[in-house]
Amino acid sequence: MVDSRFGQWLKLVVSLLLLLKTQGLYVGITYVKSAVAKGAVCLDGSPPAYHWDKGFGTGINSWLIHFEGGGWCNNVTNCLSRKKTHLGSSKLMGQQIAFSGIMNNKRPFNPDFYNWNRVKIRYCDGSSFTGDVQAVNPATNLHFRGARIWLAVIEDLLPKGLKNAENALLSGCSAGGLASILHCDSFRSLLPMGTTVKCLSDAGYFINVRDVSGAPHVQTYFNEIVSLHGSAKNLPLSCTSTLKPSFCFFPQYVAPQVRTPLFILNAAYDSWQIRNILAPGNADPLGVWKSCKLDINNCSPLQLKAMQDFRLRFLIALNKATNSSSGGLYIDSCYAHCQTETQEKWFMADSPMLGKMKIAKAVGDWFYDRSPFHKIDCPYPCNPSCQNSGLAPPDNSEV
Repeated sequence: MVDSRFGQWLKLVVSLLLLLKTQGLYVGITYVKSAVAKGAVCLDGSPPAYHWDKGFGTGINSWLIHFEGGGWCNNVTNCLSRKKTHLGSSKLMGQQIAFSGIMNNKRPFNPDFYNWNRVKIRYCDGSSFTGDVQAVNPATNLHFRGARIWLAVIEDLLPKGLKNAENALLSGCSAGGLASILHCDSFRSLLPMGTTVKCLSDAGYFINVRDVSGAPHVQTYFNEIVSLHGSAKNLPLSCTSTLKPSFCFFPQYVAPQVRTPLFILNAAYDSWQIRNILAPGNADPLGVWKSCKLDINNCSPLQLKAMQDFRLRFLIALNKATNSSSGGLYIDSCYAHCQTETQEKWFMADSPMLGKMKIAKAVGDWFYDRSPFHKIDCPYPCNPSCQNSGLAPPDNSEV
């Protein structure tokens, strides 16, 4: 018993030491106070913020701009709740955050972007940086200004060196991954003509599909977000000129028109989408899906079939968005959500692989035009490198 406990303790110590080694560094917060005068503020009216670790060596003129994720708010009630968290107020954000994965500053753990200027834009508007409503109801004091935050942060970074960028990658996770698609072409337009600009969406390819009860749950939800936040005018015109604005919150209707090279990284069995789009709580009142959603290994044959059907619908929704030869595609069969921000998924000895390629290597090769990457994994459970886990993903808010 003693040996067993000692062994468990030793494993814990080794795991903690490894985590400290790979975590990279902690980066302080920068508040864009000048943005307040422009009305570019969080839900509660506080200034937007970002974390910036300066580039060095050969990466001094290369920039990685990464959107933080964290779901959305689709009505006044849940926006008021969100306002009381770091996802709605910069007053409640941590002063320092760890940079790991694609944000890591150590070459062994982030071979292609470790010495770039790495910026994480904090998420505090609840609309994937698309909202812009001028009026503020004094009863709630809610500000819907996500699009202004996006522009204010870029305007703050341009004189700090972004205007001299030779390379620039706009990325994001989950709701931030959606933002990297929606703002991809506008990012290109804000930078000098000579800059190599590309975009990476991690777990941001949310699809328009009915839930297990047959209801268009996510379509209704996205419509409410776009309406509440006044997002329509900030969604790509190439989409809104032909479709209802709320449809243009779905990447499948926007990505085909994106002109800037775009890399889509997503799990075919995205754990957040399975939990909140395929089997949301209101479509499963008896909680039949609860155990399955926590861990794919607990799913019944019928539930696995529903998930395989979801994968097929996902691939159909993805089809038109992947025609460009300049784009990249990494669709693994893991039960995961967000794979660039965690070191163990981004680049470690046991990281997930697709076609014998780890995510970091695939993205780096694609960005630098060393080799294209355009692969879709075989169906679950064919990939033994997947770290399928029931742990809650970074963006674990429910819709």
